[in-house]
Amino acid sequence: MNTTDYALEIVPGKQEIVGSRLFDAPRELVFKTMTDPTLIPRWWGPRRHATRVDEMEVRAGGRWRYVLRDPDGDETAFHGVYHDLTAPERLIYTFEWEGQPGHVLLETVTLEDVGGQTKMTDLLVFQSVADRDGMVENGMESGARETMDRLEELLTGGAS
Repeated sequence: MNTTDYALEIVPGKQEIVGSRLFDAPRELVFKTMTDPTLIPRWWGPRRHATRVDEMEVRAGGRWRYVLRDPDGDETAFHGVYHDLTAPERLIYTFEWEGQPGHVLLETVTLEDVGGQTKMTDLLVFQSVADRDGMVENGMESGARETMDRLEELLTGGAS
């Protein structure tokens, strides 16, 4: 695995998606970038959207909500609740796209130190295979890859 690959494992018939990527940055920096509300708008979501952090209480039981605005001014939002944060190695939270309310997934992000780089493993567990398939059909793959590219750029100093 190199730092330009965001591998997504989407096995037919399973309720989960597993994503992984190697970032050329220490895991403390990756964790900070994923939990700092001032940095989220610089990497979260596709480039053509502006991201606004409406709420972000980075603690167990804390809530988060991000709003994406497209170039036409249309907005869509995502929200959830943090269940566990173990700096700098793990984040566990729920994730719900407000465009498909009631379809909540549990996301576990694990950050592993690999000789000064960070291997991120992102496990998304859906309530059903249909929920998982619905997220994939709504463009999750391309959005996730672009988001991880933007995160890499910010971590390595290439983002504006």
